[in-house]
Amino acid sequence: MSVKKIIVLLVVVLSASAFTTYKYYPIDGYERTGIKRLKRLELIKSGEIKDASALPVGAMKSYTDIQLNLLSRKNDSAMGLMQVDADFQKEINALFRGLDKSYSLTVLDISDPENVRYAERNETAGYQPGSVGKLAVLLGLFTQLEKIYPDSFEKRTELLKNKSVKAGVWGLTDEHTIPIYNIEKNTLVKRQVIASDVFSLYEWADHMLSVSNNGAASIVWREALLMAAFGEKYPELTQEEADTYFKETPKKELTDLSNDVVNLPLRELGITSDEWRLGSFFTRGANTYVGDKGGSIGSPQGLMKFLVQLEQGKVVDEASSLEMKRLMYMTDRRIRYAQSPALKEAAVYFKSGSLYKCDRSNGEACGKYMGNVTNFMNSVIIVEHPDNCRYMVVLMTNVLRKNSASDHMYLAGNIDKIIRKG
Repeated sequence: MSVKKIIVLLVVVLSASAFTTYKYYPIDGYERTGIKRLKRLELIKSGEIKDASALPVGAMKSYTDIQLNLLSRKNDSAMGLMQVDADFQKEINALFRGLDKSYSLTVLDISDPENVRYAERNETAGYQPGSVGKLAVLLGLFTQLEKIYPDSFEKRTELLKNKSVKAGVWGLTDEHTIPIYNIEKNTLVKRQVIASDVFSLYEWADHMLSVSNNGAASIVWREALLMAAFGEKYPELTQEEADTYFKETPKKELTDLSNDVVNLPLRELGITSDEWRLGSFFTRGANTYVGDKGGSIGSPQGLMKFLVQLEQGKVVDEASSLEMKRLMYMTDRRIRYAQSPALKEAAVYFKSGSLYKCDRSNGEACGKYMGNVTNFMNSVIIVEHPDNCRYMVVLMTNVLRKNSASDHMYLAGNIDKIIRKG
């Protein structure tokens, strides 16, 4: 098949799936988490509910199947494991021949934890992380949970499951919908977050990752901020007390604390502010109470440092690392990098992010995911094939006037081929 035909085929596939959702967390996790959409997936898997969209083979891992891959290398530093393998680097370089520095990457093959292989390209380049920044919010949440219950992970997950909070203006506005499943009526509604929505912390975190809802991300970040402010009093914090706190606390104080909540845990992992930082909430509604600070940036090197330490069990602690990885697990349709046919049977733990900006003043064409000023698209993924081929990739691009999803998917298949042949 010619290159031209392959590109046309990729465009058709991507166009057909551009607005699909992708869902996370093991399907059998409902009883433990209370995330209602998982119950529906259980019923689809068992055949009790008919659904036209089949679950990918790689989405079938159970809650207990998901494990951390680098526990045996826990005493190594992230950068110690991220040492370029010359032969591997040469093969990866060949994939980018003729491409400019709008493409940046880090890739770590951990199929054999004792003999990892690493390659990189423009690894320190900074990009607007977009929704990939939601992983920093997730880290902030689990950091604060550990501070409230330092001796009991069970109490942390109980709080996530049993503490329900209201969206308020923080959840406004975002075009991404959320899935709302009524177990009693067996009905599923997908709509945008509204101010009166109430969900558990687990469900808000799931909405933040599973459909990349910006409102949910701001709400999870808000709750992490409240945990930092109220400490051990947070579990009993009422809506009225939270509202009063935000009304009476100076905006600068709230901005500084919220910034610390998501950024200091990154610094504790040895990730510098130039490698990854988050400077603003994900919704305009949040700006009623908090401002922006420092700007947001991400780099392939910084994000790979996070993934490595996640697999080492060093992000907060081992139990938190594993739970965060479960929340990244895809259990539905996949997009961009993760949509590669080469990954169909693999378990994937994934976050994608994009941000584009258009200038139409000169009459130049510009559209969604095809910005002509900036056009960031980022993919962060852990891949686990059934044959124990395992690796991690951070791909960040800023290719103007082009939807880079096809590039991400093309590179995914070729990187997978290189790693699988050893």
